[in-house]
Amino acid sequence: MNNLQEQLQQINKAISAIEGGCQEYTINGRRFVRPDLSKLYSERAAINSQIAAEQNNGIGLNTFVARFDRR
Repeated sequence: MNNLQEQLQQINKAISAIEGGCQEYTINGRRFVRPDLSKLYSERAAINSQIAAEQNNGIGLNTFVARFDRR
C-alpha cells in the first residue's frame, strides 16, 4: 500500500499546485505543464478506492451483495 500512498501524495501535491495557480512553469528554458485537474481528481478517487479496498480485505466501494429468498 505504500506505493499507493506515495502516488496519492504526488497527486495531492499536483492538485494543490494547480489550485494555487501553477498550471505551467518554466525551468532552465524547459516548459512544464501539469495535467488537467479533472484527470487528477479522477485518479485520486481511483487510488482512494484501491486504498479502501486494501484496508477492507478486498471489499471495495464497488462491491455488492445479493440475497436470494426461496419461496
